[in-house]
Amino acid sequence: MAEITLGGSPIHTNGDLPAVGTPAPDFKLVDVELADRTLADFAGKKKLINIVPSLDTGVCATSTKVFNERLGGRDDVVVLIASADLPFAQGRFCGAEGVDHVKTLSMMRSRNFAKDYGVLIDDGPLAGITARAVVVLDADNRVLYTQLVPEIKTEPDYDAAISALG
Repeated sequence: MAEITLGGSPIHTNGDLPAVGTPAPDFKLVDVELADRTLADFAGKKKLINIVPSLDTGVCATSTKVFNERLGGRDDVVVLIASADLPFAQGRFCGAEGVDHVKTLSMMRSRNFAKDYGVLIDDGPLAGITARAVVVLDADNRVLYTQLVPEIKTEPDYDAAISALG
């Protein structure tokens, strides 16, 4: 269990992020076409997984747009945005904001992703959705970098995450 804060008040996750150097847990998340997606769907590419509570908040929207802009030209990287939002809302957000270089993935069918990655919030007003985190994987799905953002209302360390991609 990790402790983070929401507006300075402590809240807790169900566990810890995967350790650097270990294989990433596989997942089954839902894309905007309502298809199940796993790590195998992104084989051969490095992955930056931007885990956000909801794209309907300012910080989540900002981090998604920043990673979209900064990594949009890289053919060797796929940016995955994982949230509790429904795929319909994710699609509307991307269309309205011109975000076209990321793949949004929803936890609508299961919270196993959040549990397996140690980011499921256990208590407080956001219980049941994810903490803010970034996980970077190599092309073989080994964890290169992680960040659990200590205050949910702050942005991740973009430079460190992008640097981990090489």
